[in-house]
Amino acid sequence: MSVRLVPLLLTLLFLLVGCGRADPPGVRRPQEIGKPVDGDTIVTGSIGEASTLIPLLASDAASHSIAGYIYNGLVKYDKELNLVGDLARSWEVSRDGLVITFHLRRGVKWQDGHEFTSRDVLYTYRVTIDPKTPTSYAEDFKQVKKVEIPDPYTVRVTYDHPFAPALASWGSSVLPAHLLEGKDITLSELARRPVGTGPYRLKEWVAGQKITLEAFEGYFEGRPHLDRVVDRLIPDSATMYMELKAGGIDMMNLTPVQFQRQTMDNSFLARFNKYRYPASSYVYMGYNLRNPLFSDVRVRRALTHAINKEELIQGVLLGMGQTAKGPYKPGSWAWNPNIKEPVYDPAAARKLLAEAGWRETDGDGILRRGGKPFQFTVLTNQGNAERLKTAQIIQQRLRSVGIDMKIRVIEWASFITHFIDNRNFEAVILGWSLGQDPDIFDVWHSSKTGKKELNFIGYKNDEVDRLIVAGRGTFDQLERQRCYRRIQEILAQEQPYTFLYVPDALPTVSARVRGITPAPAGITHDFIKWHVPRNEQKYTQ
Repeated sequence: MSVRLVPLLLTLLFLLVGCGRADPPGVRRPQEIGKPVDGDTIVTGSIGEASTLIPLLASDAASHSIAGYIYNGLVKYDKELNLVGDLARSWEVSRDGLVITFHLRRGVKWQDGHEFTSRDVLYTYRVTIDPKTPTSYAEDFKQVKKVEIPDPYTVRVTYDHPFAPALASWGSSVLPAHLLEGKDITLSELARRPVGTGPYRLKEWVAGQKITLEAFEGYFEGRPHLDRVVDRLIPDSATMYMELKAGGIDMMNLTPVQFQRQTMDNSFLARFNKYRYPASSYVYMGYNLRNPLFSDVRVRRALTHAINKEELIQGVLLGMGQTAKGPYKPGSWAWNPNIKEPVYDPAAARKLLAEAGWRETDGDGILRRGGKPFQFTVLTNQGNAERLKTAQIIQQRLRSVGIDMKIRVIEWASFITHFIDNRNFEAVILGWSLGQDPDIFDVWHSSKTGKKELNFIGYKNDEVDRLIVAGRGTFDQLERQRCYRRIQEILAQEQPYTFLYVPDALPTVSARVRGITPAPAGITHDFIKWHVPRNEQKYTQ
């Protein structure tokens, strides 16, 4: 199962995180016992249900987390975050970087027995750039000049100009041409009955309840040891934790409270192993810039001045995270350590709001302009206790400077379909997962503001557009770094988001599961090697 390179609305997936700090007290690592054997089932919990299992059409983390078991790309990241072959066994890059020649693995089978060939790669490229395909992921492939398939096991990709994320972009899932070619992909039954080349295949999807995957015997890297993966939909983290303790699930992402205060007893630690590492993700409050309320940069800067990020780190994450100042993970090569953004300063917030024409006139503590109160609703997704608590703390801080922020919690699928896709919101508290390449075209470029595209707040800045294009258009990492650091300076000045925090990932897994090896790529990089000793297996066929 590979680590994908797509920006997603996230449910704090732990498959995209890096490892880099010592485990705190109470964290145990499973010990390898005996030769791995096949069998058993691992049951996971998810707060959101998948919307489609055609990854090209999905923009939510729930869909991609399931699709990651089913599909492969040409390349993937290994446990040390190096690009290695997946469906491609090798490749060459021309001296000028404009031509990549992939040599495909032979003998790879789709889960219906059909052979995987270069035709599948060509089809995936063509359907991705087809204007009729409603996808958020076309832009990388629009940089391609042409794709040639000189034989069934060779793919030659040519670019007009340098494109830094070129090789990594081919980590996107390859789709089966023999099932999709000549058809409308948006009407395909593969959305609910996928056919991939990956280690697991769909066995059952019970809407609103669970998705069951079973091991694909013909997987080219070898059959995974675990017979099945069952993903249960449990939209509330507290309920999910009760299911974990009761034995109803084997794996989940713990909340900070659960990690530090509810899972330290010997009874829990005898049954589960816990892991902690910095997530490759951030949480933010984003503003709909089409709304006149947020069109004034002074207002957005005032909102950030009014929010105490350190209070969120301590009150929401219990210290297990760090403040976010931009769209990059602190410490990564593209991150700008010298960002000067609005710091917590309620007096500065009030001053900026007054300059923007917002004043208290009715004695109720709420600012008004033109007789209208400064009032808006922030949306966040159901089942994420940290985001709700974040919203509640921010609500109190904004109230203290005269802003009435209401909170609305919405079920995940409805949130995406009815509110995000339709741009029907004033503000949101959400998160993004981060790929290994710092290119942010799909989220921040002004051309990506259409329906179902990822710049759903409607951010537009000519200099940022130019820098994004320049950053992806050179192989010079120092030049790319200059571009991305300048972008962060502009975002810090304009505050289209209030970047809130970078959380730690806190997964826990049943102690009966062996073969888990934490690495910079997280814990699921070698999921096919996870196994359960025969005498500890809980589920049978």
